[in-house]
Amino acid sequence: MRTDSEARVPIAKTDLLPIRSGEDVVRVRQQVRARAIEIGLGLVDQTKIITAASELARNTLDYGGGGEVRIDLVEEGGRKGVRLTFEDQGPGIPDIAQALTDHYTTGGGLGLGLGGAKRLSNEFHIESTLGVGTRITIARWKSR
Repeated sequence: MRTDSEARVPIAKTDLLPIRSGEDVVRVRQQVRARAIEIGLGLVDQTKIITAASELARNTLDYGGGGEVRIDLVEEGGRKGVRLTFEDQGPGIPDIAQALTDHYTTGGGLGLGLGGAKRLSNEFHIESTLGVGTRITIARWKSR
């Protein structure tokens, strides 16, 4: 077991998946589901993390031009969780606060993706630099 240097949380298992096509978005959902089941998340928590993962994978593809997701099974203080880190080297997000606002969209969708993913997660962190790309990390923890 290694330790994630950013969060200092022990990582039990890691998967790294590319996000380059719609089929990859489906694979991300399937792998997140498998990992959520593996740590014993209930159906509601599974649905929340899978929905958030689907939104962020789609954003990575559509707005970031593709990228990857790291899926970590993590343990901290006796609790287990699934942590997802989505990264792209796209144009970046000019105004993160605005992008998190419901119904704000630059792509003609409903504008619920980022804000919705944040609400569906126990943890949410976003970093974006114009011309460099975006990194979004979310986590869902198993209730004790």
